[in-house]
Amino acid sequence: MPMKLRIATYNIHKGISSIARRPRVHALKQGIASLAADVVFLQEVQGRHDLLALRHASSWPAQEQHEFLASDSQHSAYGVNAIYDHGHHGNALLSIHPIASANNHDVSDHQYESRGILHCVLQMREREVHCYVVHLGLFAGSRKRQTEALIEAVMATAPANAPLLIAGDFNDWTNALSETLRLQLGVAEVFDQAMSSRSLGGYLRRLAGRGPRMSPARTFPAAMPVLQLDRIYVRGFSVENAKVLHGASWARLSDHAPLVADLVLAA
Repeated sequence: MPMKLRIATYNIHKGISSIARRPRVHALKQGIASLAADVVFLQEVQGRHDLLALRHASSWPAQEQHEFLASDSQHSAYGVNAIYDHGHHGNALLSIHPIASANNHDVSDHQYESRGILHCVLQMREREVHCYVVHLGLFAGSRKRQTEALIEAVMATAPANAPLLIAGDFNDWTNALSETLRLQLGVAEVFDQAMSSRSLGGYLRRLAGRGPRMSPARTFPAAMPVLQLDRIYVRGFSVENAKVLHGASWARLSDHAPLVADLVLAA
């Protein structure tokens, strides 16, 4: 029987508001729960921040954010990207499926940006699904080198026929990286695959291996997205639906809008 899976990716801006730096973690927990996702890829997760914890003692969780944001039915993993005197932040994965292993790959390209790729292996029934939580740099050269590092990491850690989920904040507003990932890893961007499957022309283009055809969803800023920063790439899955959630309510939680995709794991 085909296995259905809902996944989401979300840059949560360290659980604080952009301007006043007020905690949003409790509202974020409710927002993430409302996605009803089986697997959630999170970026800019605050593992520890002593200053904010002291300033907002009544509302700052005692747990690290990935543990606090996980529901009672979810497993969680966290990879530290940036470390400073008063704390650290990084990427995280929440999953209703057991996390068999988790490893963090440092792909920082220079001293001013600490970036990483969190690799988790999920046990889904009798299948292993390899998940990579990504947050790439702000400069085009850095993103190109970090994408090469991502490709190397996937090839080194996941079998060639293993199902893949790669999601996160790629900071790739020109959509310069999708074609490289498609050619090197055999992945598809979920909005491209969802839209292509709904038209005969898109279906024929997919059969011919031509792409990318569509532009990824706009996710930044959340109130009125204009930039295509966040992505979900899949291999070994069909895409039933993909959507971006934006508007005032989401803009109060983070400067990025979350992406959600409904998938079916191939037999």
